[in-house]
Amino acid sequence: MKLISGFALVLGMASAAQAQDLDLDALIAAAKAEPPTTAYAVTGKIVDTAAAFNAKYGLNLTGKKVNEAGQVDLLIRENQAGNVTGSISLASDAAVIVTDLIAKGVVESWVPEDIAPHLAPDARDPLVVVSDPHVWAYNAELGATCPVTNIWQLTDPEWNRRVAMMDPLEKPAYADWFNQLAEHHDAEMAAAYAAHYGKPFEGGSATEAWVKAFAANGPLVADSSGVSDAIGAPGQEKPFFGMLSTAKFRDNHDKGYKLAICAGMKPFAGWLYPGLGVIAKASPAPNTAKLFLHYLLTEEGIAAQSVDGKLPADPRIGLPAEEASGIAAHLQQLMVWNTAASPSDLGRRQDWQDLWMTELKR
Repeated sequence: MKLISGFALVLGMASAAQAQDLDLDALIAAAKAEPPTTAYAVTGKIVDTAAAFNAKYGLNLTGKKVNEAGQVDLLIRENQAGNVTGSISLASDAAVIVTDLIAKGVVESWVPEDIAPHLAPDARDPLVVVSDPHVWAYNAELGATCPVTNIWQLTDPEWNRRVAMMDPLEKPAYADWFNQLAEHHDAEMAAAYAAHYGKPFEGGSATEAWVKAFAANGPLVADSSGVSDAIGAPGQEKPFFGMLSTAKFRDNHDKGYKLAICAGMKPFAGWLYPGLGVIAKASPAPNTAKLFLHYLLTEEGIAAQSVDGKLPADPRIGLPAEEASGIAAHLQQLMVWNTAASPSDLGRRQDWQDLWMTELKR
C-alpha cells in the first residue's frame, strides 16, 4: 500500500495537459546499441537500483555512490578530458548543477514526455527525480511530544550544546538552506521570533540573526550517522535534538533508535531538497541515461529511495506505507526549495559558510 499526500498531489497536478507518447521500445533499442556507462548518486542504493535496471532492460549500467562535490568534480573533469564514463548524475549539488554545469554545457536536463505533464512545473527544468526531506527530530523515548515548538528555542541556554546537525561547511545544502530561508522566508523567521520572545524582531535579516545565535549556542556538527546517533540512540538521559534526512529513520528499525519528527515546529518542521537528475552532455550512452531517468521516475525504479522517505517527483507514486519516518503526514510543514534561486544560493554560499565558521562555538 502506498500513501499519496494531498501536498504532493497539489504539487503534481499543475498541468492538465495529456501525457505525450514516448516510444519506449525505440529508446530501449537505442540504449542496447550503446557502450556500458555509469550513474553517479549520493546514495549507496544506486548500486542495487542500477542492477535491477540492467536485469529489466538487458543493459550494462554501473551505479556508483559519489558525494555531491565528487560528482561535480568528476563531471567537469570527464567533460574537459573528452572521456565521459559517468552519463548520469543524481542528487548532486543543486545550486552548482543549475548555475554552472547546465549553463556551461557540461550536463543537460531531459524530461520523459510521457511523465512530464504529471510533474510540477518547477520539477521539469531541470528534472527533479526525488526530493529529500531534512527534518527537525527528537528522541521519542522520553515522551511522545516534541520538546521544541519554535526554531528560536535552539538559540536559548536550554539547548546549549544539545542540538546536532550536519556541518554547512561539509554539506553545502545546509548553507543553501540558510539562504533559502533568508531570501524567501525571512518574514516567517521574524514571526517565529516574535512568537517565541513576545516582541517583534528588529534589525536586518531574522535568518542571519538566527544563524549567528544558533551557531554561538554550540551545536554538534557531525556526519549523518553521527547526528542520528546523537538524537536517536536509546538510553540517553538528555538526548540531542537536531536535523537529519528522513533516510536515517531506518535506524529505528536497524538499531532500535527512537527518532521522531518534530511536527508543528515553527516556522517549518524541515525542508525538501531537490534531487536533480541530469545527463552528461558528451555522454556516449545518452539513450541509456534517458532510459534510466525514465526508470527512476517510476514506482519500481524509485522504490529503494521512497522507502527511506524520499519523495518521488511524480505524485502518483507517493510514499510506501512502510516508510519509517511518517513524513507523508507532515509534508505541508516543510519548506519547499526554490530551485530557480540556485544562482543566489551558490553566489552567497561562501558568505553563509563564513558566517557559520566565524560564529560557531565549539
